[in-house]
Amino acid sequence: MAIDAHQHFWRIARGDYSWMDDSVAPIRRDLLPVDLAPLARAAGIDGTVVVQAAPTLEETRFLLGLAHETPLIRGVVGWIDLAGDVRAQLHRLSDPYLVGLRPMLQDIGETGWILRPEVLAGLREVAAAGLRLDALITPRHLGTIDRLAAEIPALPIVIDHCAKPVFTGSDPGDDWRTGMTRLATHPQMFCKLSGLANEFGPGWSADTLRPVFDHVLTAFGADRVMWGSDWPVLELAGDYARWIATARTLSRDLPPADVQALFGGTAARFYGLDDTRPGADT
Repeated sequence: MAIDAHQHFWRIARGDYSWMDDSVAPIRRDLLPVDLAPLARAAGIDGTVVVQAAPTLEETRFLLGLAHETPLIRGVVGWIDLAGDVRAQLHRLSDPYLVGLRPMLQDIGETGWILRPEVLAGLREVAAAGLRLDALITPRHLGTIDRLAAEIPALPIVIDHCAKPVFTGSDPGDDWRTGMTRLATHPQMFCKLSGLANEFGPGWSADTLRPVFDHVLTAFGADRVMWGSDWPVLELAGDYARWIATARTLSRDLPPADVQALFGGTAARFYGLDDTRPGADT
């Protein structure tokens, strides 16, 4: 099963996408399963994990609704208020398609917010519910997420977009390398190979992204790395076909088992897609 471990849908009229300013005008339009389906089919993708793009419960309900209508969607990573009554929110959102949660940490000014006592208490409820945490972070958060992993070892965590490295040429920097190596020492920590085209910007290629790919694969191993498109944000820097072709070029020297893990097996295992996902209600 080939899995795109990270993509988004949105319906603009819902009105809670506060980040959609003129800088993202090319993707400020409704983008829904009908738009992704031909791209995924052409790339040989069997299923996706759709990830929240707004910090609201309404966004999570919207995505869960799409999951029940769309065979391509195998899991939903939603949002809840982790500083609130997490148990009550999870009860209201109870759905077999909900596989994880994502606070938008990159947009929170307080780097250590996720280590607040009330948030840690909420995350323990998340772990007890069998859900995972997507960590939308930048390099300033690497130490914080290291502390979080030590604090709650029962919480599976995946780092979105390789923690958004800041490139100097094609070099992601020693601080990023050190931080990612440290995160990889926690056995519950995984990493998404996603978002790198947008982080690098114009001129991205297999060669320019090779240092990040090689470091992540060395640190985590293919059994803890999963490919994701970050579509449609990807369209600001490239396109679906080019990004998956680039990822396949980067991984062409890996053993077949590692390639299978990278493009599906790791995501299925991390999110429990093999044995807990129902068929879509169609």
